[in-house]
Amino acid sequence: MADTMARIEGRRVPGRRSGSIRVMGPRPDDDLTGARRSHERVGALVAGIDDATAQQPSALPDWSVGHVLTHIARNADGLTHMVEEAGRGVIGDQYPGGMAQRNGDIEAGAPRSAAELRADVTTSAARLEAAWSSLSVAQWDAQCRAGTGQVLALSELPYRRWREVVIHHSDLGLAFTPDDWPEDFVGVELRRQLMRFRTSQPMGLTELPPAALALAPRARVAWLLGRARPEGLPEVMFG
Repeated sequence: MADTMARIEGRRVPGRRSGSIRVMGPRPDDDLTGARRSHERVGALVAGIDDATAQQPSALPDWSVGHVLTHIARNADGLTHMVEEAGRGVIGDQYPGGMAQRNGDIEAGAPRSAAELRADVTTSAARLEAAWSSLSVAQWDAQCRAGTGQVLALSELPYRRWREVVIHHSDLGLAFTPDDWPEDFVGVELRRQLMRFRTSQPMGLTELPPAALALAPRARVAWLLGRARPEGLPEVMFG
């Protein structure tokens, strides 16, 4: 029942894949691998930016590239805090100061130089990976509290991080777009977004519009996340 409810809520059940079969387990190895690879990709991209690029507009309204990079870094710090608090037997908050802290930290960090932003993104990701590596198998079941107030198991955090970095990597508006999203991420996120779409619609109207079904999987996920507006489809923002 727990596995079924997790899928209904759009969450992944921690585990690893063997071919097309998902093997259940307490440590989300697939998600950890996806998150680490996303760190490597965004790190490689930001290695080449200069100060002018850091302050240019991103693909997100009212946010510069510096805003997006700061958000990626502070997200890592928030998740690291949750892991560290769980290790002490405490349900840690992603943002102890609430959304005001989150927003204030992003605004404060956005104007920094490219070198400062680059170092922040890479070192915060390294701290998070180190925190994950410190966990025992049993500790992945410990609880934490997301910025939304939702209580989660630590095992849910790696996919959330993977998703966060992949999507915001393309939000930078630089040399990475939804067309570059990893295939394994697209497969998982498409299932998640389809479930959210169907549960948000009136009964009997739970299938995607034909124009959406005609899209390639990456384009379909990008539309469902509000990162694309294909012709003939309404704006959707589920992200």
